[in-house]
Amino acid sequence: MELRILVVGSSGPSQFSLTNSILGREEFSKDVTSIVQSRKNLGDLAGTRVALVNGPNLYGKHLSRTKMKTEMKRCKCLSAPGPHALLMAFDLEQICPNDVKTPKLMVKRFGEDALSHTIVLLAYEGDVDILALENRVSTDWHLRELIEQCGGRYHVFNKNWRDRSRDKELLQKIERMLATLGGQHYTSRSYGQAEESVRKEERKLLKKRTAETEEAWRELEQQYRGEALRWQMDAYNNSVGAEIRAKAEMDNGWLRTSLAVGAGLGLAAGAAMGMAMGAVAGAMGMTMGGAIGGLMGGSAGGTAQVAIEHLEDRVGPHATNFNTVFINRFFRPPRS
Repeated sequence: MELRILVVGSSGPSQFSLTNSILGREEFSKDVTSIVQSRKNLGDLAGTRVALVNGPNLYGKHLSRTKMKTEMKRCKCLSAPGPHALLMAFDLEQICPNDVKTPKLMVKRFGEDALSHTIVLLAYEGDVDILALENRVSTDWHLRELIEQCGGRYHVFNKNWRDRSRDKELLQKIERMLATLGGQHYTSRSYGQAEESVRKEERKLLKKRTAETEEAWRELEQQYRGEALRWQMDAYNNSVGAEIRAKAEMDNGWLRTSLAVGAGLGLAAGAAMGMAMGAVAGAMGMTMGGAIGGLMGGSAGGTAQVAIEHLEDRVGPHATNFNTVFINRFFRPPRS
């Protein structure tokens, strides 16, 4: 079973430190305090396969409202049909009264029942007495109030990603939480929309790959027989399925709707500004100013759309002879 985990931060680098700690590698450098696009990484937590999703910090101010909305949608697509756990990360040394409000923002972003699947994660640095940290949690009212909003669930972790001594304990806490919830992952109306849109995009991409897939199957049938053929076919189908799923999670109709709205708003705002400026030069100036301003605003709003259109090249470029390269280089019959 693969655990889908959504890592959430209020501000600063805490969520990225947590991701490094869970993965046991430096996926994010120490100076990363924010990201402009949601992303997913695969790894291992105490022997269990995990898919970790990071989105922009909830209090991130470097993104426009439209971009933030799009990235919130994207992180839902990346963790669809819903995360098994939402981990809300904070720096233990920088916790402040404002952080107590973060659970309310979580509910606003992810739904009213999101906190039932949430665990508070507190980052510390260096060699620290864990019992002393536990005592601090019980006496610091900011921490206590924050944790109580999440059912009293919390875990402390070391910012040093090489220290994996507490991995098993974190996994056990996630499993205990899931057990009380009947083993069900979190879901909501927006997560339902995300999964539906991802599946629809998968079907479109699979249809485009029909001829390529059939050709690959024929090549496999010419090279293998019996159990070896079945093994190769399964491996090929699973790999193509995973590749298509990854693309559909990053780019689908639900996300493109947000981007189109952003482009439309940019167009309208740019046109209004251009017309206002052109009014100084009279009617002709208003017309020309509106047209030019609209083009400028539309281009600004459409920048994200252009990036998405080129996403396929970055996510999973295909070689000219993809099937042959795929079969000859990456698959071998199982050893007898």
